[in-house]
Formats: sequence, C-alpha cells, structure tokens
Amino acid sequence: MTEPMTLAVRLAAPIARVRQALTDPAELRVWLAEHAEVELPERYEFWGRYTPEGDAPHQRVLHADDDRLRFAWLLDGVETTTEITLSADGPDATVLRLSQTHFDFNDVINGTSIRGVLQTYWALTIANLEAHLAGQPLLPKVDFTGTDFRGELEIAAPADKVWESLTDSEQASAWFGYPIGIEPWVGGRYAMGGFDSGFAAKVVDLEPGRRMSVDWGAPGVTSWELTESEGRTKLTFVQSGFDEQNPPYAAWAGSVSGLAELRRFHEVPDWQPIWLPEETSAATAG
Repeated sequence: MTEPMTLAVRLAAPIARVRQALTDPAELRVWLAEHAEVELPERYEFWGRYTPEGDAPHQRVLHADDDRLRFAWLLDGVETTTEITLSADGPDATVLRLSQTHFDFNDVINGTSIRGVLQTYWALTIANLEAHLAGQPLLPKVDFTGTDFRGELEIAAPADKVWESLTDSEQASAWFGYPIGIEPWVGGRYAMGGFDSGFAAKVVDLEPGRRMSVDWGAPGVTSWELTESEGRTKLTFVQSGFDEQNPPYAAWAGSVSGLAELRRFHEVPDWQPIWLPEETSAATAG
C-alpha cells in the first residue's frame, strides 16, 4: 500500500472552536456534507450528494478523543482510513492534520475509482472549514450526483487586481500553492507544474481583464469571467465539455479549492496560505 495522503493547515481559531465545528452535526451540515450525525465515540457519519458514494453513511469510528478522530470509510468496496488531529498553535490558532489511506494518483488519471477524488475532496472540504470558521461564504461543494460544474465567488478587490492574480504565473503559483505557468493569450499554455512539467493545457478564449477559457482535454474546458461593482469583483467559473459519464470531480474540486486562497490572497492583510507547505505540496493540485 502507498503511504497515506496527508494535508495540514493552520486555522485562525482556537482549538475548542475547531473541535466544535468538527463534531457538531449542525455545523457539519454547513461545511462538510448534506447530512451528518455524530454521537462520539460511537458514531461519526456523513453522507448525501456532497460526499463520494454518499447514498448512505459508510463511516465507522475507530478512535475519538479531544484531539484525534479516526474513522474507517468504505469507498468503492475498500475500507479506507481517515484520521484528523488537532494541536493548538497559541491561544487563537489550531493546526489540523488529516491523513487518508488508499489514495492513488493513478485513480485520478484513469478514473478507475472514486477514491481518486480523495485528495482534492479533502482540500476543498478543509478550505470550506476555514471559510466557515472565518465567517466567509463557502466555496461550492462538489455534487457527486450531478454534472453541472459552475459557481461564483465574490472578492473584495477590484477586477484588474483579480485579473492580474489569475493570469500572472508568479501570483497564481503563490495563491494556488503549486507552480503554474501561464501564457495569457489565445493559444498560450496553461501549465500545472510549470512550463517544464511536460503537460500544458491551452488557452482557447481570452478577453483581457474580463474572461479566459482553458482547454484541459478530457477534463473539459475551465472558464471564468470577472465583473466588478463598487470595488468588489464577482468571479464566475464553469467547467464544461467533458464526458458526462465520467465527470472530472477530482479536477473540479482541486480548481475550486484553490479559489479559497485566491480570495484570501486579496482580502487578508499580510496574507499567508493556510496550507503548511512542508506537508501539502500539491495539496490543491487537480
């Protein structure tokens, strides 16, 4: 078996507050899942359309105490293990670490198992936990029962600044947390991993300062558009043109999770990413 996939974040909330958000079923129904029921140490269940194979709860508690939650999660006929640990980082911040077994990147590439979504699913879920704790609107969750991939995000910054951060390679690499090479013109490359990564998508539509579309091949075309009002920018983003029998859930979750940091990049003074880089290289890469 491969080593467990790990993610780590620093959340600007005391450990007791984070623990409450992780264990209160009413809060879980806001940021985690459509349905959730918790009765620790016996029960920690979540299901619904925003959960992979969410037709019913498939979790079984293995361990629960004040700082650690570990549960088995049956996915595609395999019992995986998820572990979440909390540690205080001073009085007003918490480090959350998550590990997930049975994630294989080949499942992302080949679409052979729903377990291929686990890395970006958890990245988006944790980003929404951070937004929930900060009192910010959530990013769109992935609807694993549908194929309509679209959403909106409002950013407290003018459109020209948002445009620059979306099309400048250095800025985009900073907020996304992974190298991105961007040639912002029709026919230009959009390279996850940078221009030397061996693969680059293609910019197929662009109106400077307003919209851009990138063709990724099988995962479809990612498009976004900016509109500004009173110094704030609405970012509308859509993924289309994919095989609806094999929706690119993993890629969509990775793209959306990155937009949480885009918002923080513009709105948080002295911005630093929530992701702890030594443990989250490519955490949000889809």
